[in-house]
Amino acid sequence: MKILIVEDDPVLSDTIVESTKHLYETVQAFDGEEGLYLAEQNIFDIIILDVMLPNMNGYEILKQLRSKNIMTPVIFLTAKDGIDDKIHGFRLGADDYLVKPFHREELLLRLEAIVRRTIGDFKENCIRFKDLILNVKTKTAMIGDEQIQLNGKQFDLLEYFINNKGTIVTKEQIFDRIWGFESDTTNTVVEVYTSHLRKKLKPFNYDQYLKTFRGIGYMLTEEGQEHEEK
Repeated sequence: MKILIVEDDPVLSDTIVESTKHLYETVQAFDGEEGLYLAEQNIFDIIILDVMLPNMNGYEILKQLRSKNIMTPVIFLTAKDGIDDKIHGFRLGADDYLVKPFHREELLLRLEAIVRRTIGDFKENCIRFKDLILNVKTKTAMIGDEQIQLNGKQFDLLEYFINNKGTIVTKEQIFDRIWGFESDTTNTVVEVYTSHLRKKLKPFNYDQYLKTFRGIGYMLTEEGQEHEEK
């Protein structure tokens, strides 16, 4: 899972990274404009968002994200604990509030609660699609009693599709999420890996659930298609 941390205090930002890196992949932004730009890529599972930021505050960032129908869960970080501030944030579409200073355990529990609501059973480290189960801790994929042999990027790709099932994800989003903004390769690698993933799913007849939108991207859907394009 991938978290965007938008916090202008580098010490606090690094502390959050250290507290969460055993469970999550993290990306840091240190001002509002950078945070908005990264959040708009729509490749993160959760955003930890400071309210008071240089260039653009957290409320404005969230307002712009929701206006563009980017529904990534957001936890606000704030030094303010007034009810009016919290009401304002929740009305804009925040999922949770965490008042500074906070304990590491509280942050992890709030992240766990969001993951459980939006994706699956965090404590089991598993996410599911029909009878397909991914264990994100052991990086294993199972359908019934049979294991699907996936390499690292194939596993990450399938995890991303499951986490976004029912939603079209573009090739650019997939590339930025799996390979990263600074990768030396090109996004044609997405087509290659998606093709390989289909072949791994085909013996289980699960390739039919991965739909191609030509020139755009892909969507994992519960309505299978027997003659899906490769």
